[in-house]
Amino acid sequence: MANRRDITDRAPDAVSAFVEEMRRAPAPADAVGRGRLIFALDATASRRPTWDQACSVQGDMFLEADRLGGLDVQLAFYRGYDECKASRWVGQAGELIKLMVRVGCRAGRTQIHRILRHAINETEKRRVHALIFIGDSCEESVDTLGDLAGRLGLLGVKAFVFHEGNDREAAYAFQEIARLTGGAACRFDASAPAELRALLRAVAAYAAGGRKALVDLSKREGGPVALLERQIR
Repeated sequence: MANRRDITDRAPDAVSAFVEEMRRAPAPADAVGRGRLIFALDATASRRPTWDQACSVQGDMFLEADRLGGLDVQLAFYRGYDECKASRWVGQAGELIKLMVRVGCRAGRTQIHRILRHAINETEKRRVHALIFIGDSCEESVDTLGDLAGRLGLLGVKAFVFHEGNDREAAYAFQEIARLTGGAACRFDASAPAELRALLRAVAAYAAGGRKALVDLSKREGGPVALLERQIR
């Protein structure tokens, strides 16, 4: 992954400044044509069951996006000691599954800041329409994550953060990342794969067809899709 150096913590005032700058910035245009989405996951040891689940349900992202112009996805993950990687961009579910099944979860600390930094670098090269992150914990400075999330928000990339479990510190960090990018944070139950499937389809709809596509899907399906859509109004 590009730029693997750790990010220095920033003062809380920097986060406030980013929030104000985001409020003044024009809203990004809806996605047109083929969307681009970074699909990022925590691949530390505690995440093994949900990694397998994500492999089995992610195909629905492509099915939904194909109705709206298509979707290119890049897999990004961290695991073990200081390992954080991103794949090539792929345009079919089978290609993404092949990439995911090669990855084994390994014990280690969270590296969410590197996922956010990577998303910034990628969209500075070519527009990324959305970032999905799935994780269950956060062991990093919320101020550092907030700084990076603010930068990502200014570039027009919404982060959709799906939280497995009940870790309160992680919930707060994930909500801040979502707020600063104009995205959404949702808790999901790993024992209910249909819920994760619906959430992934919702973000794919947004990445491929913009806000209108997400609103239309929300009206048709309700449930977790509607909850996610309401967060980004």
